[in-house]
Amino acid sequence: MKGLIIKEPFASMIVRGEKRWEIRKTNTKFRGEVLIISNGFVIGSARLVDVLGPFSVEELMKYKEFHKVEYDVLLEYSKGKKLYAWVFDDAKEFDEKIKVRIPRGVRVWVRCNFQFKKH
Repeated sequence: MKGLIIKEPFASMIVRGEKRWEIRKTNTKFRGEVLIISNGFVIGSARLVDVLGPFSVEELMKYKEFHKVEYDVLLEYSKGKKLYAWVFDDAKEFDEKIKVRIPRGVRVWVRCNFQFKKH
């Protein structure tokens, strides 16, 4: 199963269902359930259902209730380039974190080769 590395506090907001859009610099063709990884642990899962964009930072600010990112953070992250909104649904926070080994150099996707109990 694919795991997606997301920084805090955004990873926890996604698995709690408080944040539906994860802002990224690239598009992805992948759709389906992903494990949400933060600080080396799987903390939950969510279904990636769509990718919207590309957006300018100004355009994204119209949808802040979905992505929860401050203007200055988006501006610094974008470095003047357009951004994409990865849209999540059906989020679940796990009762227990699962430690995962992240291969050196990996920054976005991690292949998770372990069994886990869905919560």
